[in-house]
Amino acid sequence: INKIRVQCIKSKRLKYNMRIYYYNDARTTHSTYPSGLEVVQFPNNQREKHHPDGTKETCFPDGTVKILHSDGQEESIFPDGTVVVEFTNGQREIHTSQYKRRMFPDGTVKTVYTNGRQETKFSSGRLRIKNNEGLIILDKK
Repeated sequence: INKIRVQCIKSKRLKYNMRIYYYNDARTTHSTYPSGLEVVQFPNNQREKHHPDGTKETCFPDGTVKILHSDGQEESIFPDGTVVVEFTNGQREIHTSQYKRRMFPDGTVKTVYTNGRQETKFSSGRLRIKNNEGLIILDKK
């Protein structure tokens, strides 16, 4: 049987019914807010926010942010601005400063570039490219 042992907890009640707990052995701070939000700060500067709706947001020391939504969707935001979204239906989306790309479970990949050009690579091997006006400029089967 695993037992959780906390040797030293300091609790402080602040105005607005906010509470801050400090776990000495782990050097971790756990703050609770009246809204139901809970924030845990670790000694390596990792911070986790647990929202009342079940969403969990983790901020890593390198600046990366990972959000686990209550519906199962996952979102990662990297320091360079890249965003990766994992949808519950198996689709994956990547946003960079140059393009937005969606990958489908069947292997199809659709990319939209900042200049408006669209490129779709189908799982069958077909490649379709549209210019920024939506006109097909290549459709190779």
